[in-house]
This record gives sequence, structure tokens and C-alpha cells, in this order.
Amino acid sequence: MNNPSTSEVQSYKKLLFESVFPFWTLFRKEVHRFLKVINQTVGAPFVNSALYLLIFGVSLGKSIQDYHGYPYLAFLIPGLMMMSLLNNSFQNSSSSIVGSKFHGDLQDLKIVPLSSLQIVWAMSLGALVRGLVVATVTITVSEVFYLVSYGKFLIPSHPFMLLAFCVIGGLTFGTLGIFVGFISKTFEHLNAVGSFILLPLLYLGGVFFSISTLHPFWQKVSQINPLLYFINGVRYGFLGVSDIPVGSAFAVSVLSLILLQLCAMYSVRRGSFQRW
Repeated sequence: MNNPSTSEVQSYKKLLFESVFPFWTLFRKEVHRFLKVINQTVGAPFVNSALYLLIFGVSLGKSIQDYHGYPYLAFLIPGLMMMSLLNNSFQNSSSSIVGSKFHGDLQDLKIVPLSSLQIVWAMSLGALVRGLVVATVTITVSEVFYLVSYGKFLIPSHPFMLLAFCVIGGLTFGTLGIFVGFISKTFEHLNAVGSFILLPLLYLGGVFFSISTLHPFWQKVSQINPLLYFINGVRYGFLGVSDIPVGSAFAVSVLSLILLQLCAMYSVRRGSFQRW
């Protein structure tokens, strides 16, 4: 077998430098950005999770009917973890883009040797890392509450399905953040999307209640909400039961990721890079 020539080796190195290194740099930038404000990005979700668990899971949970033999606290933990993951993945990429618009350095993405697909994946992977970090913090706090309340840990029934839904969910909402970030003109626009669209969908996606307790009409309405499928997918990974068949939840989750990837790529190509 012939050894590669010097020119071929140099070509490989050039290709590696022009493709992998810029991708890794953008990904590292997104991760480093949220690590610089770790108290805000991780500390705040820690406090919020503890309050949700204390108020809903511990104080009110004992008066709520069990879910397929599981106490309400066990029902709450997967939904709360997924809510934290999705919300923080969205915030990471969307705030990065809008913040770059404010500082006037978003136009640098026009000259980097990366395709639209590479930009989207680098930023969405950075968002996924933040989402997984916050989800890990949330589940750690939750396990402490569950141990104190019931004397044992809540062990996931299907850990690989749990991980799959977490990764798909984080990537999906990371790409959603890219799309919303490019179409938002100001931080007010971004906050409006989070407060009036994303947050209601999260709260109505089955985080705090099972749709089986709703009237059949409202069950049908709830099934329009795509977040219901992400949350129930994680709940299946933890408990082995959910309100939605796991196959349907997985299909809707993957389809949402593909559609939002396309939207994010379009926004990178056609979106506004201009400073306000």
C-alpha cells in the first residue's frame, strides 16, 4: 500500500483546519459563553427546581392521586427535568444570536469557513450542552428530594430512551433558538416569544399534570402541543409509562428536530445579521 505523498498530507491538514477547527471553535464559544455566567445559567435553575419540587412535589404531591402506581413526585421529576433542558437549550442559542446582534459581531458568521448546516449544528450542540448540564442539576436535586421522601432513588426504567429524548429535545430547542434569534429584532421580541409562546406550551405540555385527567376534548387539544411528546418521552424513559405511546412520541420529536433544523438553516442564510 502506497504511503500518502507530502502534498496529500498537506491537503488533509488544510481540509481539517478549514472544516473541523472553525466548527470546534464556534461550538467551544457557545459553551464558554454560558460557563462564564455559571451562577445565572446553572444556579438559577437549581433554585427554581428546588422550589417546584418543594411546593408541588412534596407539599401538594401527597394529596394528588398516584400515577400508574407512582407517587406524584415521581411523575413530576421527568417533566421538570425536560422543561429545564428545553428552556435552557432555547435560551442559550437565542440569547447568543440576539446578543451578537446587539454587539455587532454577528456578521462574523458571514465570513467564517462554515456552511449554514455547520453553523446550526455547532450552535445547537452548544445549546444541548447547557441543556444537559441544567437537566443534570435538576435531576440531582430531584433525586435528593425523592430519597428524603421515600427512602430510595428513582431509577430510570429505560435509560437509553431517556438519553435519546434528552438529546433530541436539546438539539430541537437549540435550533428553535437559532431560528427565533435571527427573526427577533430586540431582546423584547425574544422575551415575548419565550413568555407568550414557549412557556405556556411547556406548562401545558404535561409537566405538572397527566392529560388522562382532562376532558376528552382538551385531551385532543393537548395532543396538538409538540412539547407533550418530548415530555412524555422522557417520562417513559424514567417510569416506563406515559400518556403518549413512546413510538409516537419519538416520531414527533424526530420530525420536530428535522423541521426546525431546516428553519434554522434558512434563517442563517436569509436572516438579518445587522446590528440594531
